[in-house]
Amino acid sequence: MNWMDRLSLFSTLDYVAATVLFGGWIIIGYVIENPPRKYPSVSVLMAQYRREWLVQMITRDPRIFDAQILATLRQGTSFFASATMIAIGGCFALFGNMERFIGVAKDLTLGADPRIVWEVKVLVLILFLANGFLKFVWSNRLFGYCAVLMAAVPNEADNPLAAKRAAKAGEINITAAKSFNRGLRSVYFALAATVWLLGAEALIVAAGLTCLVLLRREFASHSRTVLMEPESSGGTN
Repeated sequence: MNWMDRLSLFSTLDYVAATVLFGGWIIIGYVIENPPRKYPSVSVLMAQYRREWLVQMITRDPRIFDAQILATLRQGTSFFASATMIAIGGCFALFGNMERFIGVAKDLTLGADPRIVWEVKVLVLILFLANGFLKFVWSNRLFGYCAVLMAAVPNEADNPLAAKRAAKAGEINITAAKSFNRGLRSVYFALAATVWLLGAEALIVAAGLTCLVLLRREFASHSRTVLMEPESSGGTN
């Protein structure tokens, strides 16, 4: 069986569903990271707070609080990297027990697709999980770079290197957070990809709901409302 024969095993609706899944993943990522200037996403708003955090760190003595925050961020990346690795291992284990898996899938969908179709669907899931794993690992390393830069910031606020190194640390921190967020989006869409096992219609619905959830959390959530509240330095009478 050549590749053309294998591709013909998928219906037109399957191709539409896969397009919605991957298209939604790419478009949502771009919109979140490049939102309209007048309507920033939560990720963009938090980036400015990360810059401000590293500026405030310059005059904070001691800097144990900052180190604890960074350690917490690295723990999060480590947890998700480990979780995605375990999930990838579980997906590969399915290939060794594919007959039983197909039997369960057929009971759920009442379908009779050949083995290669189910294997491709699992491979799509692995693709999202692998991308998430790589993003989490890179994010963890970037947070490590940020820690080194933070340690290199002079304790004297009037030192000309203090502001420059703090700014560098802030930008590395933002890049690490961006990679972490990309990993999380891959996990979201990996969960949506599992629904393909129930059929193309289910995948289209799951991909659409995933996009709506991500858009709401970035552009219409309570956390965004809080971040957008004006800050006044003046006191109240």
